[in-house]
Formats: sequence, C-alpha cells, structure tokens
Amino acid sequence: MATVLIADDHDLVRAALVSYLQDATGYDVVEAATLDQALAAIARGGPFDLVLLDYTMPGMSLPAGLTRAIEANAPGPVAILSGTAPPEVARRALAAGAQGFLPKSIDPDTMIAAVRHMMAGHSYRPQEFLDSEHRTRGAVHITPREMDVLRGVMEGKSNKEIARDLNIQEVTIKLHVKTICRKLQARNRTHAAMLARDLDLA
Repeated sequence: MATVLIADDHDLVRAALVSYLQDATGYDVVEAATLDQALAAIARGGPFDLVLLDYTMPGMSLPAGLTRAIEANAPGPVAILSGTAPPEVARRALAAGAQGFLPKSIDPDTMIAAVRHMMAGHSYRPQEFLDSEHRTRGAVHITPREMDVLRGVMEGKSNKEIARDLNIQEVTIKLHVKTICRKLQARNRTHAAMLARDLDLA
C-alpha cells in the first residue's frame, strides 16, 4: 500500500486533507503538525511514497526546511502545500528540489491526479498558478461580523453553534458563510477555513 505523509499545523485543514486522500485513494496517510513531527514520522516509518509539507507550518522554511525533509525522505519525493505562498515562492520551492507545488485552491480531482503524478516520479508544476498574480491578505475584505463567523468556522463549529455563540439567527450565519466563501473563492466552508488560516485572517 502506498504511503503519504501530510504535515500541516491547522487541525481542521489537515484532517480534511487526510480524510479525502484516504477515501479517494486508499493510501495509508500519516499526519504531522510541524516540520519536526514530520521528520520524526519519516524516521519512524519512512521513507514515504510522498511527503506533503505546508509552507507556513512551524519549523518550515525555504530552502533549509525543505532540504531537511528531502534528505530525510530520500529517495521518496517531497512536495509543498500552500494557500498563500506567491508564485515566486512556488518557483523557489521547485528550484530547491520540491517534487511539486500544490496550491490549496486546487480542485480535489486535480489534487489526486497531482499526488499520483508525483508518486510516479514526475514533477507537478501548476503552470497557471506559477504564471498568475497571487492574492494577498490585503486583497480580501472581510467585515468584523464575517470575521466572527469565520473564526467559528475555523474552529470547526456548525452554523447552529456559531449562531448561538453570536446570538444571531442561523439563517444569517448561512448567508455570512456563503459570502465568505465567495470572497475567498472557496469551494466550501472547510476550504474557506483553510484559505483564511493561510492568509492569516483570524
């Protein structure tokens, strides 16, 4: 069975990625929250068929952190995940030896195809992203009330729980979540939480 290590310090994002990858592929997926935890997991059970490292998690840096992971997981490939890194950082990661770069805005089917592509020994370069101008925190305007709702979403709370916490109607929360997803160009609330965390919005 193929093995994958996903390292990301945001619990909700990591759980969503692990669950989706396991369900879609049947791979044995191991998780970590920091670079040090990822390196320890590689030492225990590696090398993995693929290691995916979040660009902004504790201990991660370019090129040093990436190089440590590549050396530890050899000959298995190591790739970078990110929701906020600009194209220039993606190009630096690829130049430093990353097998690929996966923007967190990538659609699920493309992500699975990219994972399989890299596990087969090929490099994954999202050309459209590499050629694009990337969003920054300042380009996204979230109102104070939307921020309250977004924090609840990032904590994994349901609309009902957020409505109770903020003492407003659940239907209002649903509208806020829809608006937040539109502003962040997110597919759903989990994707919105992932992007918001990487944009350091809350």
